[in-house]
Amino acid sequence: MAPSTPLLTVRGSEGLYMVNGPPHFTESTLFPRESGKNCKVYTFSKDGTLFAWGNGEKINIINVTNKGLRHSFDLPKTVCLEFSPKNTVLATWQPYTTSKDGTAGVPNLQLYDVKTGTCLKSFIQKKMQNWCPSWSEDETICARNVNNEVHFFENNNFNTIANKLHLQKINDFVLSPGPQPYKVAVYVPGSKGAPSFVRLYQYPNFDGPHAALANKSFFKADKVTMLWNKKATAVLVIASTDVDKTGASYYGEQTLHYIAVNGESAVVQLPKNGPIYDVVWNSSSTEFCAVYGFMPAKATIFNLKCDPVFDFGTGPRNAAYYSPHGHILVLAGFGNLRGQMEVWDVKNYKLISKPVASDSTYFAWCPDGEHILTATCAPRLRVNNGYKIWHYTGSVLHKHDVPSNAELWQVSWQPFLDGIFPAKTITYQAVPSDVPSEEPKVATAYRPPALRNKPITNSKLHEEEPPQNMKPQAGNDKPLSKTALKNQRKHEAKKAAKQEARNEKSPDLAPTPAPQSTPRNTISQSTSGDPEVDKKIKNLKKKLKAIEQLKEQAAAGKQLEKNQLEKIQKEKALLQELEDLELGI
Repeated sequence: MAPSTPLLTVRGSEGLYMVNGPPHFTESTLFPRESGKNCKVYTFSKDGTLFAWGNGEKINIINVTNKGLRHSFDLPKTVCLEFSPKNTVLATWQPYTTSKDGTAGVPNLQLYDVKTGTCLKSFIQKKMQNWCPSWSEDETICARNVNNEVHFFENNNFNTIANKLHLQKINDFVLSPGPQPYKVAVYVPGSKGAPSFVRLYQYPNFDGPHAALANKSFFKADKVTMLWNKKATAVLVIASTDVDKTGASYYGEQTLHYIAVNGESAVVQLPKNGPIYDVVWNSSSTEFCAVYGFMPAKATIFNLKCDPVFDFGTGPRNAAYYSPHGHILVLAGFGNLRGQMEVWDVKNYKLISKPVASDSTYFAWCPDGEHILTATCAPRLRVNNGYKIWHYTGSVLHKHDVPSNAELWQVSWQPFLDGIFPAKTITYQAVPSDVPSEEPKVATAYRPPALRNKPITNSKLHEEEPPQNMKPQAGNDKPLSKTALKNQRKHEAKKAAKQEARNEKSPDLAPTPAPQSTPRNTISQSTSGDPEVDKKIKNLKKKLKAIEQLKEQAAAGKQLEKNQLEKIQKEKALLQELEDLELGI
């Protein structure tokens, strides 16, 4: 039986409702529209069968397949909801409050049994950040960060702490995905000159000096983001500082680290300086993509040895999204960028499409791996709210604009478990669509009045780098190093110089000159890739040309000035300097 199409849930000032996914896009009858502006939160279970939402009075749970109301809880102030991986527990969080007399507030984190509706346990959780407990995929263990240590519960028995991971001031932790053995990555910030560090442990082996599977320490870290791959074999750590002491960026400084459970660790060397905007694992767990560097940003795919595999060049981008099957990658520039997207086939490294989703604040792949959702939501943007459904080939299949007096707050796909939707062959031809295509309006650059009647010169602030395959070519074990490339270029330059000398000695063997109709460049345009070196070469050639003109004037009998004669005497030195620079290319 073919899987049903994922639903789309929409929350805004017009209420909460569901929309049928592609190809129909009609309002779903599975969920009656909840009118009004009081819906603050909703969530699906991991398999998409259960749906919970808060309407400002109660938290309700329904079964999506049979429309049946499972439970209703009297929790009017709830702002966060989360199901456990196997739909056993519903976690709810309300803002923590204390009474005016200073007495402690009541527990604000509740864990409910989804089957019976009873409250299993209540905790005090003051911060909204990392409010939800973390479960393993089979719900055998559940973990919470409490007072700088991690408490572990087993089999959803929250009355007994089965294990504790105690290190000095644990700031954050992440449980590994997948089956047993369970692993946990913990982050401890540095203090008093000691470095920050991330350690990997295997549950429940936390004691002893050699208990850690891997350890990575670093000094430049005020906060970190830890990303496990799907197979739980490695973690990527983005370490960030609040202040960049070099003054190169307002937004602090970031570094990317790789830590494997076998103990290996490395700093991922990023070829371009600047912020790290996004890092994402492929679902295969064998490679990851990083978007980094001052604008225009670079995007590169790395393997598990942290070697670059493919470089997408530079462009206006700050985010990367792998499709659920991992065979398509979208590079996008949202937020303060124009919304340009590049859709790539990452098996063959071929560009599929380049759609533009202007003013988008949200992006999500559909679980079927074919469709994309982009949305403009409030409060990030309060005008032109709405959402679009795209096919990855660039066609807009459905568009919904919210009226100007209304707002869209949230929109998302119904989740499905992995493997429900099979991967399909990638197509490069845009699928047909009934939605008329809109060409994005390109804002013209400001031109001062003095230049408005003059021809426009095509000048760029930045030279964009093209995509480049970084894999070793057939017959080579690895790509050439910088030194090897430099030597290779020297050798080629010497070879070319010898060939030119031979041609001068035997004119008969010299190549025939190009026809007069084709423009000829008198100065050879050899480029080193280094703007400073190219500039020096250009200046030297300019000086040598001036010396040639002076020599011609002297031959014609003109009396030269003292400084002009000194210039002619420097010709040999200039020629030598030019030769050295060109051989270094």
